[in-house]
Amino acid sequence: MKKILFFLLCFLILMIWDLQNRISAQNQTEMEKEEAKKGRVTGIGGIFFKSKDPEKSRQWYNKNLGLVTNEYGSLFEFRTGADPDKIGYLQWSPFPENTKYFDPSTKEFMINYRVENIEALVEDLKSNGVNVLDTVETYDYGKFVHIMDHENNKIELWEPVDSTFTDTNEGKTTK
Repeated sequence: MKKILFFLLCFLILMIWDLQNRISAQNQTEMEKEEAKKGRVTGIGGIFFKSKDPEKSRQWYNKNLGLVTNEYGSLFEFRTGADPDKIGYLQWSPFPENTKYFDPSTKEFMINYRVENIEALVEDLKSNGVNVLDTVETYDYGKFVHIMDHENNKIELWEPVDSTFTDTNEGKTTK
């Protein structure tokens, strides 16, 4: 009789442990789904800087550092960490030193961050009192919005459509 009770007790403990693990896994999945709804930065999308002569800068970087350049700068190709089969891009661009694109920042550079769920991120930023400079604009290659950080650096947020670059650049990227 003691053996039967012992086995029943062990069986009951295993059933409770299994149920607890299932509930924990379900809660984790629900938390991950909720987290995915939030907007967040996923990486660097671009490096933009002022140049006295953007064309000369593009030529110099092409000749001396091997960047594959075009009229916009250089498009760097990389594989994403979450999905190594997925190709991502980073844009490197010299701008004329008198550009107004970085305004209202007075800095010589601007960073572009790759994001997911840009609309949710903008709502979170607004609720945190962040200065959102414009509305989300949509293009074939992604969605964009600009913000100012706490030191008055203009930041560009980009929710990319990487497949557009894969389709249009035919391997003419810096790898």
